[in-house]
Amino acid sequence: MGSLGFSISMIASMSPTLTETRLIPSMACVSTMVAPSLASVSLVSSSPGVKRSARSFGFRASMLPSMETTPDSDIDVVSSATTKKVLVPIGYGTEEIEAVVLVDVLRRAGAEVTLASVEQKLEVEASSGTKLLADVLISKCADQVYDLVVLPGGMPGAVRLRDCVVLEKIMKRQAEDKRLYGAISMAPAITLLPWGLLTRKRTTGHPAFFGKLPTFWAVKTNIQISGELTTSRGPGTSFQFALSLAEQLFGESTAKSIEEFLIVRDGYQNPKKEEFNSIDWSLNHIPRVLIPVANGSEEVEVVTITDVLRRAKVDVTVASVERSLRITASQGTKIITDKLIGEAAESSYDLIVLPGGHTGTERLQKSKILKKLLREQHESGQIVGATNTSTIILHKHGLLEEKRTTVYPLDTDGPSNHLMIEGAEVVIDGNVITSLGLATVTKFSLAIVSKLFGHARARSVSEGLVHEYPRHLTPI
Repeated sequence: MGSLGFSISMIASMSPTLTETRLIPSMACVSTMVAPSLASVSLVSSSPGVKRSARSFGFRASMLPSMETTPDSDIDVVSSATTKKVLVPIGYGTEEIEAVVLVDVLRRAGAEVTLASVEQKLEVEASSGTKLLADVLISKCADQVYDLVVLPGGMPGAVRLRDCVVLEKIMKRQAEDKRLYGAISMAPAITLLPWGLLTRKRTTGHPAFFGKLPTFWAVKTNIQISGELTTSRGPGTSFQFALSLAEQLFGESTAKSIEEFLIVRDGYQNPKKEEFNSIDWSLNHIPRVLIPVANGSEEVEVVTITDVLRRAKVDVTVASVERSLRITASQGTKIITDKLIGEAAESSYDLIVLPGGHTGTERLQKSKILKKLLREQHESGQIVGATNTSTIILHKHGLLEEKRTTVYPLDTDGPSNHLMIEGAEVVIDGNVITSLGLATVTKFSLAIVSKLFGHARARSVSEGLVHEYPRHLTPI
């Protein structure tokens, strides 16, 4: 551990639910018995309730002259004759925001993305406790050729990736063949450096591990492209990182279209956050938050809200309104939730937050248990929140009467009889908080942290994320 240059306390501060490292070598990585198979996953999903169209990938039909929609399938899928194959490996302690944003953005761009586990099983617990279900074990990827292999960070996730023999061979072959590869956060210093893949490469990484990078070649930028290698700093730069990779694979126009659809905004020059009828949200106990999810919920929103709130020491429960703990999110990411909604309903919560996603919103809206929970939350004066399209649920259940909100700009089915604040990314009105969602969900989550704990803790969490936070802002 000493040779890695980090302490248990440092790991715990960045990954609050991982209080032990469990750095046991994974047999999935050591295995030499590799059965050749097509490891990349199709964008077509047979999971119930997941419907993706060209719009869900961030495109209009006019933007897709070289692409076509696959007919006669359960979902509308954007396909291309020049599909790019991408590998995203994950392990115990991988940073979930980084992994999920990479998968989400690159799938929207049209890539065939494989999420591969370097552990002995497909289910992987990420750094803040989110359980992701990988598509394949890494051994199934050994004989495949990828246009891009990109590593998320997180601790001890970066170590788990580093110690995977199969992944090391894949990455070294990728570099030797001059194909694209990348790493974010701790992965450049902890994973790529020991493999010798940073030689004579300008590199950036997480500030806590920046000192481990070769001094002459280390640069303090959010994104650094050096030949085939692209590196980035942390969860807060994940969208920039993923969009940069999308641009390298598919071109500037594709990346720009996705950037606009996801509402990626630069910095905090104009935070576009509004509050009305301010009340105190502080509590004399650890806040308890419920995040109900369904097939088709936006994975970026689910994972980011969960991650940010857990970093702030909030007790978060992610509950499925489906019949299974497993849900398949809007871009195909599979998440294992903490509880079914029926079991979750046996407890009370200080805050219920609904993630967006068109299909996910429809399925959440049909849950009678969730409807009852929201009604009780409203009657008791407790806090509710919604991102993206899920604001509709609060409206239809009567929770937005005379409340100012913000709604995803492309949504045409949103509520019409309450006040919407044009241009705002996050709006708080008393005990209701709403957000545009997608790439603005980090600001939404930090706004919740600030209201519950104060400005200092929100800034501290923001720094751990490597997310720019306003220097001159009163607590909201």
